Amino acid sequence: MSFLQPLRLVVLALLMPPSQSTGFLDCSPKTYQCGGHGCEVSFPFRTPGMPDYCGHPELELACINKSVLAINITGKEYQVNGIHYDQHLIDVASLDLSNQSSCPRKFADTRLDPSLLNYTDHDRYVTVYVDCSNIPNLSSSRNLVSIDCLKNNSTGERQSYYSLSSKDGTPTAEMLKCRSTAVIPLFADVFDYMETGAMDFVHAVGRGFELNWSVGKLWCDGCNRTGGVCGFNRSLPDEPLCFCADGRTTSGNCFKGGKNVRKTIAIASAVGGVVALIAACCVFFFWYKPRKRLQQSVLSNLLTQSTSSKFSSMNGPELAESKYQTHIFSYEELQEATNGFDASRELGDGGFGTVYKGKLRDGRTVAVKRLYENNYKRVEQFMNEVDILSRLRHQNLVTLYGCTSRHSRELLLVYEFVANGTVADHLHGAHASSGPLLWQDRMSIAIETADALAYLHAVEPPIIHRDVKSNNILLDNNFHVKVADFGLSRLFPLDATHVSTAPQGTPGYVDPEYHQCYQLTDRSDVYSFGVVLVELISSKPAVDIRRSRHEINLANMAVNMIQKCQLEQLVDPALGYHSDLGVKGMITQVAELAFTCLQSDGDLRPSIKEVLEELRRIHSRVQTDDQPLKEEEASLFSPDSVAERWNSR
Repeated sequence: MSFLQPLRLVVLALLMPPSQSTGFLDCSPKTYQCGGHGCEVSFPFRTPGMPDYCGHPELELACINKSVLAINITGKEYQVNGIHYDQHLIDVASLDLSNQSSCPRKFADTRLDPSLLNYTDHDRYVTVYVDCSNIPNLSSSRNLVSIDCLKNNSTGERQSYYSLSSKDGTPTAEMLKCRSTAVIPLFADVFDYMETGAMDFVHAVGRGFELNWSVGKLWCDGCNRTGGVCGFNRSLPDEPLCFCADGRTTSGNCFKGGKNVRKTIAIASAVGGVVALIAACCVFFFWYKPRKRLQQSVLSNLLTQSTSSKFSSMNGPELAESKYQTHIFSYEELQEATNGFDASRELGDGGFGTVYKGKLRDGRTVAVKRLYENNYKRVEQFMNEVDILSRLRHQNLVTLYGCTSRHSRELLLVYEFVANGTVADHLHGAHASSGPLLWQDRMSIAIETADALAYLHAVEPPIIHRDVKSNNILLDNNFHVKVADFGLSRLFPLDATHVSTAPQGTPGYVDPEYHQCYQLTDRSDVYSFGVVLVELISSKPAVDIRRSRHEINLANMAVNMIQKCQLEQLVDPALGYHSDLGVKGMITQVAELAFTCLQSDGDLRPSIKEVLEELRRIHSRVQTDDQPLKEEEASLFSPDSVAERWNSR
């Protein structure tokens, strides 16, 4: 949350009548002091002093012994080490294990209520075997490690162990005749430290792990973005509750209603802007400017070293995996996981290999990408994807679990398994026959995909995906997006306006300016995303040779139809374009946005951040209107509006 947010809340509170501000002020973010340290608390969390309509009753924070900030998860206390509201993540550690100055004595599985909290893709697991009477030969059980501090020194007859995997050769709890066993979650980097011997057992299990919360995940961000404060609906726990600065309580966000709340927000923003300007000047001159010079120098050196090491390290299919922060799997483990790369396990073809469904020995279901052939180009793309994905962390990007090493028989990539196919499958592929995607789902897909691309373009150095298409947008069972396939992606130099490179990508999605001028920019991804927007509107594939000559390319067909005011001929009839004015208004505005993304001149296209903001505005505006759009509001803006450089509203 912005450091200006507390100031804005104070200004808003002063400007509104006390009788109207109760819910807004009660549930606004507050600093909770515990043991001399402050933690910001807001929805979905609450503290004992907050009203019960401010947070979920099962997510209450407390200060234990006036020193430890804790949360009770299904009856067990965990220390809270950090809350990341922007990513919906909370870092916790079991109180039984968090005292790293002594040997832990209590071990128990972490039990979660999946409707509240879930593990993330960045958690790993260690199995603990406690007080075992059958002492194995550890030299022959390489996957089993003795926990020396838990040895029974009085008799020497019982011992405890841990295992970082469930590989063949690891004895089971029954074989070891143990009093108890437990699975302990860990941060991925801590797990890696244990694997390499850089961290001992006691310190590792005390570091904790991370959880992702699902309460309010789909609506609370919208409430916050519009100046509201999220609350907990006691009568209908699964329904949204948003307290607005003008005293309104809504089930959506605070865009609706017009002038008073916007006026107060404008005044608060103005006051905050003055403070921000002063602070920014201080930061720039005393810290940011010299740091930026140093950062650019370091990044430049890293890029040079990375490029150099990438090509000098290749000997046939070899991979210099030492610089990648990811897990290294054995070929045999992945061969077993996919049942020998059984053809019945095939999920489809990726950018440079076949993808198989697999199940690891630790129980995780994964997608394994297998290189077609180990030639120079394929290896370069393999290394590129590992390099990029090991840097990234975003809820709408597919997670890389690991890869094989340079000594493996084949180069393989291991991803999280995303169960619901691709956007292309649902629009015009295998899943399309089961029923069309609802328009609200399509809007969410567009927003989440744009959010992922905006994240890629915002990291340093920026990343250009270069192969944005509906086949690379995966969907989970709740139709949330996971953008995949980074084999063609490029790291973009910090000080460059473009990169000169031979055009690569998928026909129908490639930026025409990139194709003609060999200049890749961030607007190249915007063009490809514009094609995806048209697919979401029309349910038509990007290229179809069965269409007439001038309509084989979907982007060209869409631009022509929009220019001729023939949008109704482009829209999928199943979306209710003619029967629902609200849907018609959103489709019309998304079509206009797609039109700007598909301009042949890259300078006339918006940035992906502007596209994301516009999609959210379109979605929020219609979501919060009680009355359907008037016919004139749903009419398409003139394409002439993009003759000049496009500016986001």
